[in-house]
Amino acid sequence: MIIKIWGSRGSIPVSGKDFLKYGGDTTCVEIRSKSGDVIIIDAGTGIRKLGNLLADENCYDLNFIFTHAHWDHLMGFPFFKPLYFKKSTIRIYPCPFHSKFVETMLSKVMAPPNFPVKYADITAQILYQDASPTEFEIGSVSVMPIALSHPNGGSGYKFIEDDKTFVFLTDNELGYIHPGGRTFKDYAAFSRGADLLIHDGEYTPEEYQTFIEWGHSVYTDALELALTAKVSQLGLFHLNQERTDSEMDLIVGDCQKRITAKGSSLKCIGAAADMVFEL
Repeated sequence: MIIKIWGSRGSIPVSGKDFLKYGGDTTCVEIRSKSGDVIIIDAGTGIRKLGNLLADENCYDLNFIFTHAHWDHLMGFPFFKPLYFKKSTIRIYPCPFHSKFVETMLSKVMAPPNFPVKYADITAQILYQDASPTEFEIGSVSVMPIALSHPNGGSGYKFIEDDKTFVFLTDNELGYIHPGGRTFKDYAAFSRGADLLIHDGEYTPEEYQTFIEWGHSVYTDALELALTAKVSQLGLFHLNQERTDSEMDLIVGDCQKRITAKGSSLKCIGAAADMVFEL
């Protein structure tokens, strides 16, 4: 299982000299499996570059999974080049929503006056797949959803292939349980022993006092989750739109000090655009 980050920024894309290391595109993650399947998680602005690459590779058989319906996770969808090729087949797994909801939320992104090309004008074949609330398969990858603690709901995912596990929990507030959300213990159990956990780490403890209930976590809570779940590697995700590269480096450094103090072998990084993980 090869995982690539195409965008890890939260809320809105950013650019400039202070955002070169970690990147400014919003959420998009790609998984390539040993069965040759391409799985795309969310359609933030990072999906534009992914679409260009897939077109260059003549790769038109694709699978989509969405975590939730907030704008920063959908805004790149109209700019995904494979949508406009008749030879593209795109399978969309509706979990945690029903298929009609997913189709409606995507069509709204492209509805006038938001975008000049209508959803109905997409030439790719889009197929809405049934997805179990407990587990489903995409080729050689088993996918297990879990409800996120986030306003309006959503779903995090565990991906398993050949006994290797990747857990993706962006937009998940560990310090507050939103309606439908789960407890810290639930997320720790879900993440137990993962080879890679990517988790929302948007706020510092000081910032969080202003943004409680906004649906995002303190990076120290994400670290505590990783330590409790005994994962091998933690990637801090949904980087605050104001967080510069140097500030993010300080956060990662603080995490590493805390890990050392705990005597843990956990590796912690800031998830950055173009990062690749091979499990």
